Amino acid sequence: MGFPERIFTQEEVEEARKLIKAGYKHHITVEGSPSFREKVAEALELIKMAGYHSFLQTYIRSIVEVQGLSQLREADATLWANKYAVADPIEAAGFLIQKAQQMKDYLEGKLYYDTAEKRAVEKRIKFLKALKKRSSDDALKRKCEKALKQWDESKFL
Repeated sequence: MGFPERIFTQEEVEEARKLIKAGYKHHITVEGSPSFREKVAEALELIKMAGYHSFLQTYIRSIVEVQGLSQLREADATLWANKYAVADPIEAAGFLIQKAQQMKDYLEGKLYYDTAEKRAVEKRIKFLKALKKRSSDDALKRKCEKALKQWDESKFL
Protein backbone atom coordinates (compact mmCIF):
# COMPACT_ATOMS: atom_id res chain seq x y z
CA MET A 1 0.00 0.00 0.00
CA GLY A 2 1.32 3.45 -0.91
CA PHE A 3 1.13 6.74 0.88
CA PRO A 4 -2.49 7.85 1.42
CA GLU A 5 -3.84 10.06 -1.36
CA ARG A 6 -5.35 12.32 1.29
CA ILE A 7 -4.14 12.76 4.86
CA PHE A 8 -7.27 13.95 6.54
CA THR A 9 -8.91 11.22 8.62
CA GLN A 10 -7.34 9.70 11.72
CA GLU A 11 -6.76 6.45 9.80
CA GLU A 12 -5.01 8.29 6.96
CA VAL A 13 -2.80 10.20 9.38
CA GLU A 14 -1.90 6.99 11.21
CA GLU A 15 -1.05 5.27 7.90
CA ALA A 16 1.13 8.23 6.87
CA ARG A 17 2.92 8.17 10.25
CA LYS A 18 3.54 4.42 9.94
CA LEU A 19 5.01 4.79 6.45
CA ILE A 20 7.21 7.72 7.45
CA LYS A 21 8.47 5.81 10.46
CA ALA A 22 9.39 2.98 8.05
CA GLY A 23 11.40 5.43 5.93
CA TYR A 24 8.92 6.43 3.22
CA LYS A 25 10.02 9.33 0.98
CA HIS A 26 7.93 11.16 -1.60
CA HIS A 27 9.14 11.73 -5.13
CA ILE A 28 8.42 15.46 -5.11
CA THR A 29 6.54 16.69 -8.15
CA VAL A 30 6.52 20.32 -9.25
CA GLU A 31 3.64 21.71 -11.29
CA GLY A 32 3.56 25.13 -12.89
CA SER A 33 5.01 27.35 -15.53
CA PRO A 34 8.53 26.68 -16.84
CA SER A 35 9.92 29.66 -14.89
CA PHE A 36 8.22 28.46 -11.69
CA ARG A 37 9.62 24.95 -12.10
CA GLU A 38 13.09 26.40 -12.76
CA LYS A 39 12.97 28.53 -9.59
CA VAL A 40 11.79 25.57 -7.51
CA ALA A 41 14.59 23.44 -8.99
CA GLU A 42 17.12 26.06 -7.85
CA ALA A 43 15.65 25.98 -4.34
CA LEU A 44 15.73 22.18 -4.31
CA GLU A 45 19.42 22.23 -5.24
CA LEU A 46 20.12 24.46 -2.23
CA ILE A 47 18.09 22.12 -0.03
CA LYS A 48 20.19 19.19 -1.26
CA MET A 49 23.40 21.16 -0.63
CA ALA A 50 22.34 21.84 2.96
CA GLY A 51 21.47 18.18 3.57
CA TYR A 52 17.72 18.74 3.99
CA HIS A 53 16.36 17.02 0.88
CA SER A 54 15.46 13.82 2.72
CA PHE A 55 13.54 15.86 5.31
CA LEU A 56 11.61 17.65 2.56
CA GLN A 57 10.85 14.37 0.75
CA THR A 58 9.52 12.87 3.94
CA TYR A 59 6.80 15.48 4.38
CA ILE A 60 6.07 17.18 1.03
CA ARG A 61 4.58 15.32 -1.94
CA SER A 62 4.23 18.17 -4.42
CA ILE A 63 4.76 21.87 -5.03
CA VAL A 64 2.12 23.53 -7.18
CA GLU A 65 2.14 27.03 -8.65
CA VAL A 66 -0.93 29.09 -7.75
CA GLN A 67 -1.97 32.64 -8.50
CA GLY A 68 -3.20 33.24 -4.95
CA LEU A 69 -1.67 32.89 -1.51
CA SER A 70 1.14 30.45 -0.86
CA GLN A 71 0.13 27.87 1.71
CA LEU A 72 0.60 24.34 2.94
CA ARG A 73 -2.26 21.99 2.05
CA GLU A 74 -1.80 19.44 4.84
CA ALA A 75 -4.49 17.02 3.64
CA ASP A 76 -2.58 16.67 0.37
CA ALA A 77 1.02 17.04 1.65
CA THR A 78 1.24 19.75 -1.00
CA LEU A 79 2.63 23.26 -1.05
CA TRP A 80 0.78 25.86 -3.04
CA ALA A 81 3.25 28.58 -3.95
CA ASN A 82 2.99 31.70 -6.05
CA LYS A 83 5.77 33.10 -8.20
CA TYR A 84 6.81 35.55 -5.49
CA ALA A 85 7.39 32.76 -2.96
CA VAL A 86 9.99 31.17 -5.23
CA ALA A 87 11.54 34.28 -6.79
CA ASP A 88 14.65 34.16 -4.56
CA PRO A 89 16.17 30.67 -4.33
CA ILE A 90 17.39 31.04 -0.74
CA GLU A 91 14.07 32.40 0.50
CA ALA A 92 12.22 29.75 -1.51
CA ALA A 93 14.33 26.96 -0.03
CA GLY A 94 13.77 28.31 3.49
CA PHE A 95 10.03 28.55 2.82
CA LEU A 96 9.92 24.92 1.63
CA ILE A 97 11.76 23.71 4.74
CA GLN A 98 9.53 25.81 7.01
CA LYS A 99 6.40 24.30 5.44
CA ALA A 100 7.85 20.77 5.62
CA GLN A 101 8.29 21.32 9.38
CA GLN A 102 4.65 22.41 9.59
CA MET A 103 3.62 19.24 7.75
CA LYS A 104 5.69 17.18 10.18
CA ASP A 105 3.94 18.88 13.11
CA TYR A 106 0.56 18.21 11.50
CA LEU A 107 1.30 14.50 11.15
CA GLU A 108 2.64 14.33 14.69
CA GLY A 109 -0.52 15.99 16.01
CA LYS A 110 1.25 19.02 17.42
CA LEU A 111 -1.01 21.99 17.91
CA TYR A 112 -0.64 24.63 15.23
CA TYR A 113 -1.78 27.59 17.31
CA ASP A 114 0.65 26.83 20.11
CA THR A 115 4.34 26.95 19.13
CA ALA A 116 4.23 25.39 15.67
CA GLU A 117 5.15 28.55 13.78
CA LYS A 118 8.10 29.10 16.09
CA ARG A 119 9.28 25.51 15.51
CA ALA A 120 8.92 26.00 11.74
CA VAL A 121 10.94 29.23 11.76
CA GLU A 122 13.60 27.61 13.94
CA LYS A 123 13.86 24.78 11.37
CA ARG A 124 14.25 27.40 8.62
CA ILE A 125 17.05 29.10 10.57
CA LYS A 126 18.84 25.76 11.11
CA PHE A 127 18.54 25.14 7.38
CA LEU A 128 20.06 28.55 6.57
CA LYS A 129 22.96 27.88 8.93
CA ALA A 130 23.57 24.47 7.34
CA LEU A 131 23.43 25.96 3.85
CA LYS A 132 25.91 28.66 4.79
CA LYS A 133 28.26 26.11 6.34
CA ARG A 134 28.12 23.64 3.42
CA SER A 135 28.40 26.16 0.61
CA SER A 136 31.75 27.03 -0.92
CA ASP A 137 30.24 30.05 -2.75
CA ASP A 138 31.06 33.29 -0.92
CA ALA A 139 28.10 35.14 -2.46
CA LEU A 140 25.72 32.42 -1.28
CA LYS A 141 27.27 32.50 2.19
CA ARG A 142 26.73 36.29 2.33
CA LYS A 143 23.09 35.88 1.29
CA CYS A 144 22.59 33.25 3.98
CA GLU A 145 24.20 35.54 6.54
CA LYS A 146 21.91 38.39 5.48
CA ALA A 147 18.83 36.16 5.81
CA LEU A 148 19.99 34.91 9.21
CA LYS A 149 20.54 38.49 10.38
CA GLN A 150 17.02 39.42 9.30
CA TRP A 151 15.56 36.51 11.26
CA ASP A 152 17.74 37.39 14.26
CA GLU A 153 16.50 40.98 14.18
CA SER A 154 12.85 40.01 13.81
CA LYS A 155 10.60 40.14 16.83
CA PHE A 156 9.14 36.80 15.78
CA LEU A 157 11.32 34.53 17.91
